[in-house]
Amino acid sequence: MSVAEPRRIVLFRHAKADWPQVTDHERPLADRGRMDAAEAGRRLTDTGIAFDLALCSTAVRTRETWKLAVQEFPQRPKTVYEERIYEASPGELIALLNETPDDAQNVLMIGHNPGIQGLADVLAGSGEDDARERMTRRGFPAAAFAVLSFGGTWKSLEPGVAALRDYWAPAE
Repeated sequence: MSVAEPRRIVLFRHAKADWPQVTDHERPLADRGRMDAAEAGRRLTDTGIAFDLALCSTAVRTRETWKLAVQEFPQRPKTVYEERIYEASPGELIALLNETPDDAQNVLMIGHNPGIQGLADVLAGSGEDDARERMTRRGFPAAAFAVLSFGGTWKSLEPGVAALRDYWAPAE
């Protein structure tokens, strides 16, 4: 694999969560969230990206989202459950991605807003007009994902170096 090949990052917000009497970290998915997570998995498969690594927050709703989405994948990537994703700022998420081994070409991060949306906004220095317009109009609702690409090593990932290639969100 060459560093000349663009790397891809898919930023995936957890699906719709329920609000039972538990701590925020322990909130499970709502029924609609379970359906949207599976649909997002199908849409992620449609991108044709073969993920080398999935970085998933340790929160219950992100783990459940990932479990349902990955069932739609032809091959399960290596998965790392990372507590630093929970409540992380875009800068903290970039620092985490900077630690990614360079043999990983395509990375999926399953996390939370406002961090995931903020990271998509911060990284995307350019992009497909249609994807950017859809992301601007829709925001980053539960189960949405953005596909970004950039050249270079993971250590070189910084604000503005990526291009927004695609965006998807479930129908409201």
